[in-house]
Amino acid sequence: MGAMALPVTESLVAEAAARIRGHVVATPCTESRTLSAITGARVFLKWESLQFTGSFKDRGAANRLLTLTPDERRRGVVAMSAGNHAQGVAHVAAALGVPATIVMPETTPFVKVARTRALGARVETAGATVADAATVARRIADEEGLVLVHPYDDPLVIAGQGTVGPEILDAVPDADAIVAPVGGGGLLAGIAAAVRPSRPRIDLVGVQTVAYPEAARRFHPDLPGPPGAGRPPTVADGIAVPQPGVLTGEVIAALVDDVTTVSEAAIEDAITRLLEIEKALVEGAGAAPLALLLEQPDRFADRTVVLVCSGGNIDPRLLSTVLLRGLGRQGRLTRLLVEIDDAPGRLAAVATVLGEAGANIVEVDHRRLAPGVSARRTLIALLVETLDDDHTDRVADALAARGFPARREPL
Repeated sequence: MGAMALPVTESLVAEAAARIRGHVVATPCTESRTLSAITGARVFLKWESLQFTGSFKDRGAANRLLTLTPDERRRGVVAMSAGNHAQGVAHVAAALGVPATIVMPETTPFVKVARTRALGARVETAGATVADAATVARRIADEEGLVLVHPYDDPLVIAGQGTVGPEILDAVPDADAIVAPVGGGGLLAGIAAAVRPSRPRIDLVGVQTVAYPEAARRFHPDLPGPPGAGRPPTVADGIAVPQPGVLTGEVIAALVDDVTTVSEAAIEDAITRLLEIEKALVEGAGAAPLALLLEQPDRFADRTVVLVCSGGNIDPRLLSTVLLRGLGRQGRLTRLLVEIDDAPGRLAAVATVLGEAGANIVEVDHRRLAPGVSARRTLIALLVETLDDDHTDRVADALAARGFPARREPL
């Protein structure tokens, strides 16, 4: 790797680790035998979702705030964030008795605003994006004499996030690869600065969603460019950063092996699998490393891989949608369309066939106004739960055999 001077070094991360000890959680790093069997790699999971505020952001916030001078502590800090960084700064500031102001976009979900206020911060909402909030945060910093705590482009914040790295090596000294999500890049840059000097051959990989591929394009110039105003929404809002940091970019370019992208479907699948297999709630950004392993198992086959589950703060309503869609992709939840006579007993007959075939009816919807359906008949949409795709096929065959041909409708 290059010999140029970098803004974050192994010694800076070591100092951060000593400084924040007792202020953050030394999170567990556990082996998943089930995920290992599924992917062909030896898989470990670093549970940053178990930090007090549910994400690794507590680390960088703690390191930055613990370096404030007495005068700076008295005056207070300001930060801009739509979620995890806001809560990390608010939590650490409250613990240290430091006044904290957080500027959040006006589009921030109410639950995140409420959580940040509950942690003791003064919350201001401004603008439609984090970039808009950043402009306001800088103005407040200038007008009120507050210290700006950047979510990722600050050497002390990066060093704090990097303390994940030594904990990984302590838990898994024979790790061949570490995979971490990338938004602004502070987590991956910090881990790289901490790990690379002692482990020059370890594979350090960053993951982005296809909706926000900017850091990955530095490694893969052929990736499509930023879609601008047409950028699609993402379940991984924690890494929905349109422009990674300057300092983080320097470290990643010098020390990281690759940053790549994964599909939204793969991230959703990873969220579902972590909940089902590990009984762990992980947000989209935190599930992105597993999504990469699931999409590219050959890349990590027969290697010891540590996946950084960076956070667990996912909106409950979004989670419910992701889980239902996941069941659909696994063939365990299917909508069957069946046309029947609109007469007493016909729906009961269909339900009997489904019960005998071992399917569970979750939801029934009558579509009497469906195009092409006779006024004396109705189209019923049955949301059914089955074991898998093969079982669903057997259920459909059983319906057809009893005179109720069915077709599937995408969820």
